[in-house]
Amino acid sequence: MLQYSLRRLVIGIGMLVALSMLIFLLLRLTPGDPIDAYIDPNLPMSPSDLADLRRSLGLDQPLPAQYLGWLQQALTGNLGYSIKRIDQPVLGLVLSRIGPTVLLMGTALAFAIVAGITCGVIGAVRRNSLADLSLSVVALAGISSPAFLSALIGLYIFSVRLHWMPSGGMLTPGEEFSLGDLLHHLILPAALLSVAQAALIMRYMRASLLEVLNQDYVRTARAKGVREFWVITKHALRNALLPIVTLIGSTIGLAIGGAIFIESVFNWPGMGLLLVDAVQTRDYPVIMGATLVIGACVIVVNLLTDITYAVVDPRIKVG
Repeated sequence: MLQYSLRRLVIGIGMLVALSMLIFLLLRLTPGDPIDAYIDPNLPMSPSDLADLRRSLGLDQPLPAQYLGWLQQALTGNLGYSIKRIDQPVLGLVLSRIGPTVLLMGTALAFAIVAGITCGVIGAVRRNSLADLSLSVVALAGISSPAFLSALIGLYIFSVRLHWMPSGGMLTPGEEFSLGDLLHHLILPAALLSVAQAALIMRYMRASLLEVLNQDYVRTARAKGVREFWVITKHALRNALLPIVTLIGSTIGLAIGGAIFIESVFNWPGMGLLLVDAVQTRDYPVIMGATLVIGACVIVVNLLTDITYAVVDPRIKVG
């Protein structure tokens, strides 16, 4: 297990370096000169001042040298300073936004797991019934609906029309912090973020449980007179959950992509909103730092998922 974990860790580090190279290259290939983001268009600059600024930022060096210089600083924890917030380091900005994003994604993942597994079990146990067909239609709609569309529809229905939920933010401005106020702002964006994940888990759970219910040991348990409830929960469900472990880990990336849209629509102060603001203002250091942290989180989650799957399923060989 240790060798397997170390091997996966080395692969993850390689993927993270490749991701940083790709993002760095794509940012340099975007239209315009990166130095334009550092210049106030209302203040004239002479060519010599512009050359000095370019030299001080290292933008006069070849692209590989620029990347290696950035990577060397990043390995020490220095991700640079924000262009638009010149007094704030990128690492501090990113760390200040991780908490709200983890809260949003963790709540959404909890919703998705509970709803997806429950609906998947119902669909498998009552196969081809009205409940199964209805849940399948809902799951198909959830998978097909992009996150921004679900966010806009949910915002319009529950905030604009029904006035049940706040239309944005993490807390009510001007009021003291309270857990109830936080939950009131959290429920709607978390529920909307969980839609696609819950639909995927439901479909995989249904298919996995149907496969397990056709196994010989399940038929044997039924032949021995074991109650159907215990056949499902004790014998079938435990084995049917194994593929879901891998699926849950793989949906983290889907949740991060959805969180960017959800946070933008609901003005949730997390990593997604930070990244969107950085892209709009061409804040290159923040884009690089936020992308690097998000990529590292996805890689770590996938690593933990692989290790967890190998632990819970003794049939998996990790040598």
